[in-house]
Amino acid sequence: MTDAGRHPGIKIHTLSEVVDIKGNVGNFDVKIVKKARYVNEKECTACGDCAQVCPVIRPDEFNLGLSSRRAIYSPFPQAVPSAYVLNANECLGNNPVVCSKCLEACEKKCIDFHMSDETFTEHVGTVVVATGLKPHDPRVLDEYGYTRFENVLTSLEFERLVNAGGPTQGELLRPTDRKQPKKVGFIQCVGSRSARRGKPYCSNTCCMNTVKSTLVLKEHYPDMSVKVFYVDIRAFGKGFEDLYTRSRRQGVHYVRGLPGHVEELPDKSLRVAVENVGTGLLDYYELDMLVLAIGIEPAESTNRLQEMLGLQLTSDGFFLEAHPKLQPVDAATRGIFYAGCAEGPKDIKESVTQASAAAVRAIRLMQSDQITAEAIVSEIDPELCNCCGKCAQVCPYNAITVDPKNKIPAKVATAACAGCGTCAAECRFGAITMNHFTDRQIYDQIDAMLEEGAKEKILTFACNWCSYAGADYAGVSRLQYPPKARVIRTMCSGRVDEDFIWHGFKKGAPIVLVSGCHIGDCHYIDANHWTVKRVEKVRKKMEKKGIRPERLQLEWISAAEGVRFAGVINRMEELRQTVSEKEIAESIALLEK
Repeated sequence: MTDAGRHPGIKIHTLSEVVDIKGNVGNFDVKIVKKARYVNEKECTACGDCAQVCPVIRPDEFNLGLSSRRAIYSPFPQAVPSAYVLNANECLGNNPVVCSKCLEACEKKCIDFHMSDETFTEHVGTVVVATGLKPHDPRVLDEYGYTRFENVLTSLEFERLVNAGGPTQGELLRPTDRKQPKKVGFIQCVGSRSARRGKPYCSNTCCMNTVKSTLVLKEHYPDMSVKVFYVDIRAFGKGFEDLYTRSRRQGVHYVRGLPGHVEELPDKSLRVAVENVGTGLLDYYELDMLVLAIGIEPAESTNRLQEMLGLQLTSDGFFLEAHPKLQPVDAATRGIFYAGCAEGPKDIKESVTQASAAAVRAIRLMQSDQITAEAIVSEIDPELCNCCGKCAQVCPYNAITVDPKNKIPAKVATAACAGCGTCAAECRFGAITMNHFTDRQIYDQIDAMLEEGAKEKILTFACNWCSYAGADYAGVSRLQYPPKARVIRTMCSGRVDEDFIWHGFKKGAPIVLVSGCHIGDCHYIDANHWTVKRVEKVRKKMEKKGIRPERLQLEWISAAEGVRFAGVINRMEELRQTVSEKEIAESIALLEK
């Protein structure tokens, strides 16, 4: 961090919060609020004279409340910038002045009680999302007694205790009597791998962090009894299995099973009840200190940032990458990249690797004066635009701007448009043209496919990235299915206009199949959610008109599901055979009224 602070090409805004982001790749406007430091960071030499005379004592957040700080303090060692910060909510010398001891002690006169928050905008070309993580709060697991029993600590608190720069200068001491514990226990998966007791996913770092902690204890205190209560140890990284084996060889006792109850004894030691998975009986262990290996959760700012940038989240609440293998650090929105635990739980090595990859991806994009955009983008005719704003509402990339109040027609940012076509499908005024997938092109394909023998065919709309690829995979795999499907490729199922479906029925199609990516796996973030709404709306209209809604089908098929595609076509053929010529003729007559 110190090197970053000295780098001439890096600008660091501390005590700052991003409150709004607008624009697109190569043209982002980031609105930032910089909180008042009440100390001139350019003149402050971090001498510490002000903190020595400050009478206000508060828990130190950096040491997780295990030590104290003053109302004016340095956030942590080697902080950038190397200047103190004053907490106005704790200081006694701000409106009205009743203390001002720090101001009197500062020879440089760096302290300014009249400093206020500052709002400014940075213009940037790319954005790297590195929002970090939030540790799981173990208080919800009341059976472990965290905060009820002083000698029950979290893994983060333990890290500060054994750190040479921590509150005890690296010596492990019990909080109750400040004596060295003789028996220490660790509980794994606190807040992880359990939907009812935390999060269903594995937090990735807990097992090896505990193994490392046991090695530290055994190196400094060879006679200390160390026990680890676990479900299973996930030592999957380079050299991790060796560390686990080394920990066991040094005498660390690994107990398979998680404690169900922790109680405090009169001498402030702890009694832990654990089910022995071998015998099915309860075993009891007495410990001087208990450490909870807490899990990792998404940062609190994740949802707010997701709304500002139009990003996609996984079911676990972390940011979803564009592709887990081919684009592991890219967001679906062009020009935005991920690093660290913003995308999922990671250790330091993985976070550094991903941060390096994100930086290179951003540099690769910004090294050119101009950005090459895909030809498949939307174009809006301002004369036909009604300024309703529907297109801007459905765009997954926030690439469309419109002002309905002042009747300013919609505009498309070409660099941000990914070409899904959802806006064109939702526009009821024909103002949007989807290049290479225009309405006229799709109508002509429908007409050509249903010109002869329409009653024998299944009109199929397949998205380019999943369903069309799934159909291709079924073909190269030589899977057998009825040759009745007539496939029209679209970039996304969101491009399938309601009028395309009606046109297919007017031309005599017995069955219309709309297929796309699975929900949550859409190549265009959430464009297929609008497909679902549109198909349901058409089905309701079909029912009102007296047309069987079953004749319109919606299926999700991925690129690897060739077998599923063949099965879907088989089912569509069975359904097609139930549609008579009379029913087709009646539906055509109803639609032509």
